Amino acid sequence: MAKAKKKIKVDPAEAKERLLKILPLLKKTYPDAKIALNWDTPWNLLVAVILSAQCTDVRVNIITQDLFKKYKRPQDYLKVSSEELEQDIRSSGFFRNKAKNIRGAAEKIINDFGGQVPGTMEELLTLPGAGRKTANCILGNAFGIGGITCDTHVIRLSRRLGLSEKRDPVKLEFDLMDVVPKRKYGGWTMFSHYIIFHGRNICKARKPDCENCPIAKHCPSANKPDLW
Repeated sequence: MAKAKKKIKVDPAEAKERLLKILPLLKKTYPDAKIALNWDTPWNLLVAVILSAQCTDVRVNIITQDLFKKYKRPQDYLKVSSEELEQDIRSSGFFRNKAKNIRGAAEKIINDFGGQVPGTMEELLTLPGAGRKTANCILGNAFGIGGITCDTHVIRLSRRLGLSEKRDPVKLEFDLMDVVPKRKYGGWTMFSHYIIFHGRNICKARKPDCENCPIAKHCPSANKPDLW
């Protein structure tokens, strides 16, 4: 029988203090932290984020290298059949649903937003395939509006770092909004980038490299994987 994980108890005040020590170290460790997806317009970023669901960023970048040459505007995705678009994105997985969401988002943007990707959370959430994670990614990277992107790395590291006990991305996002500085050290968007980079490079899911971790001395889970 698997050993039950210990319940994490989070003190928001302590979490805030801990982050003020952790963030400058992460900023120094990952000075070039940014979104891994390749994009050049808000629309292309939206397409890339939709494709990234259950798919690696590396694979998405391979797909979009040709995709963005073939389809330059939302209108272009509606000029071809669903079947043709599905084949173009097939290697991303779940390609039928992704093609449906891309075409649905294109139609919504053309009809309701004058062909431009909207720049508010409320408007972005009306687009097919866009939840809060996608919306925050678009807002933070395309429009410079701070948002916390709760991907698998942010969920895992938030627990390990004692920032929140939540696993649900939406509940976690609101917890983190209370403890992560909104503007200092790059604010909410850069917090997401730093945590994602750290999760990919050091604090990996199966075997975190605590010995070489620049923030280990501030991490309540360092060398104690049973705590998270």
